[in-house]
Amino acid sequence: MGDGKTGGKKKKKAVLEMAGEVLRDAREVAAVEAHWHVLGSGQVPDKPVKKYKYIDELAKLQFELIKLQEWVRVEGLKVCIIFEGRDAAGKGGVIKRIAESLNPRVCRIVALGTPTEKERGQWYFQRYVAQLPAKGEIVLFDRSWYNRAGVEKVMGFCTDDEYEEFLRSCPLFEEMLVQSGIILIKYWFSVSDEEQERRFIERTTNPIKRWKLSPMDLESRKHWVEYSQAKDVMLKHTDLKRTPWYIVDADNKKRARLNCIAHLLRQIPYKDLLPEALELPPRQEDTGYKRPAKSDQRWVPGIY
Repeated sequence: MGDGKTGGKKKKKAVLEMAGEVLRDAREVAAVEAHWHVLGSGQVPDKPVKKYKYIDELAKLQFELIKLQEWVRVEGLKVCIIFEGRDAAGKGGVIKRIAESLNPRVCRIVALGTPTEKERGQWYFQRYVAQLPAKGEIVLFDRSWYNRAGVEKVMGFCTDDEYEEFLRSCPLFEEMLVQSGIILIKYWFSVSDEEQERRFIERTTNPIKRWKLSPMDLESRKHWVEYSQAKDVMLKHTDLKRTPWYIVDADNKKRARLNCIAHLLRQIPYKDLLPEALELPPRQEDTGYKRPAKSDQRWVPGIY
């Protein structure tokens, strides 16, 4: 008899705890949605969201990105988004979260390597021009022509004359892009010295992230102050009204991703053009076709 009462109390307690958890989740979701609903219409939060679940917020933003993608495709827009910042600032992370939910035929990532000997003899912007978006396309630049204002300047990979010419011609180049109809959006991911060091240490010990840390990254860290000076000069020359820079506080990776994507969605007014749900057609009737025996094919072993 006593066991029955104890079991009933435990069950009642579990139900109450579950109900309380559901209520807390509902309140949290309601608070977040009050800030972030209808992103496409341009509504923005009036203050930071204090409580949120990263995965839930990211999913909402990615769904809005799908709507934006469809708008870009249908309207034939040309969108070019530049991501710059110090090593380990989180550029690749936000690019991955933007692109992973989108159609690779509409949204593509450009991450150019060291220029070839032939490219070094070309007009500096030439190899980047070949990667610019066509109508109905979004291009995400994981680093860009701003290499000349950063790593090339600091590490001595360009001459002083080439550097000065870049500062002079870059605003003109970007003005031409905007004038041609390209929507140009530029993000600089700002990370503190302490946070960059922590991420570098993590990359040295984590085999999965080890590839992200190159000898050049380590060498660049020795020139922290010079990079800061180069960034300030770059902003002075290229942070203009028609082609502004947007600075992302990147010390917290997850917040940086959400803030950047939410900001991006507000830069291009779009409408929900998602197609209606599709109905699957009936399957073709079986006409007696005999498929080959499984033993005649090379199947991947079912290890898991």
